Amino acid sequence: MASEENTDRLIQELRGQISDNDRAIVRALNKRLELVARLKRHKEAQGIEFVDPQQEKSLLRDLSRANRGPLTEEGLHGLYREILNLTKRELDG
Repeated sequence: MASEENTDRLIQELRGQISDNDRAIVRALNKRLELVARLKRHKEAQGIEFVDPQQEKSLLRDLSRANRGPLTEEGLHGLYREILNLTKRELDG
């Protein structure tokens, strides 16, 4: 059974596309962290609070409008809450 799976061309093709997509997600998250770090430094230099709950709500609203699925709104919000928390942890460390 396992050998059939390893030789199935469609499985291998889809796994390759998934791997490419996963690497693109990591690149996008790293770019997001770089941009948010720049924003944080600028806000700190201006004496502005880093975390802006209204901006986070606006972000989620905009992403919900842009989402065409199959990711559910609940899934999208959960993902972005985790991304926002991850960003805060990464930049405070």
